[in-house]
Amino acid sequence: MVGSHERARHWQYADLPGVDLLRARYIHKTFVRHTHEHFVIAAIADGVEVFHHGGSDVSAGPGALALVNPDTPHTGRAGVPEGWRYGAVYPSPEVVAEIAAETTGIRGTPGFVSPVLDDPYSAGLVHQVLRAADEGNALAADTLLRVAVTRLLRLNGGPLARREVRTAGARLAARARAVLEDRMTEPPTLERLAADLGTSPFALLRAFRDTYGMPPHTWLTDARVRRARHLLDAGTTPADAAVAVGFTDQPHLNRHFARIVGVPPGAYQRERDKRGRKNVQDPGRRLLVPSGAWQNRQLSQTYAPKTPANRTPPSSGTPSESASP
Repeated sequence: MVGSHERARHWQYADLPGVDLLRARYIHKTFVRHTHEHFVIAAIADGVEVFHHGGSDVSAGPGALALVNPDTPHTGRAGVPEGWRYGAVYPSPEVVAEIAAETTGIRGTPGFVSPVLDDPYSAGLVHQVLRAADEGNALAADTLLRVAVTRLLRLNGGPLARREVRTAGARLAARARAVLEDRMTEPPTLERLAADLGTSPFALLRAFRDTYGMPPHTWLTDARVRRARHLLDAGTTPADAAVAVGFTDQPHLNRHFARIVGVPPGAYQRERDKRGRKNVQDPGRRLLVPSGAWQNRQLSQTYAPKTPANRTPPSSGTPSESASP
């Protein structure tokens, strides 16, 4: 159950296409092993987050950023009793590649080298992106996002290693994954899947875990939630999305969705339903945009040394619904 003091808001801003946004405060929340299609750029405002990444636990405190590349298995939990509060942006690989091509010398597919970066200035930029999106300030939100991603790639970026299927184990895992994707609503047992692929259950389990960082059943749950997100984005109801991806019912989807995305599917979809209304500016309200001097100052500071003066915390999110037990 989500505690009464835990809050989360997961939303999109139409003028930042290809980017998801999140504000959250978690105390007892535990994210199970999962992946994202997009990059994770999470700026910690208070408390400490601990997450398993690359075979070990790492932690991020105030002024630090948790940085996770697409399709990289990781977890998440509180590192201190009071939990952690953070703001996050999730830019798509295409958005990051576009920024990297224009502002960095990274060759190949850009990504982050280390999962944690202690840089209060970049953390402040992330919080400012969220604030600008809240205020409907499209120019500021877009500018700040580009400045933040550029700075992070300059400080902690490099080309991602190509995931090539060379070994027999990797080829076996890829074949198993294809079967699970095709039979998501009626997956075979591990024994049946292994027999169909001409191997033993434990050999398949070992190959799959080595290749994708998680066992087949965990990967399948992650893939179901990912597909459910796309259905919810398209307007499918949570109940129908649950059945379409192979969950027993909506409470089953609720439980896994909240443990991976951070909010229940109903709250996730409502934010998208009202996205258009929230992004319409009041005709009587003047749109505040950054001046040229302000933008130049931000860009010049992108490559400036770290400074602790920019620990800008996000404002509180809206209360998150309780996930089904």
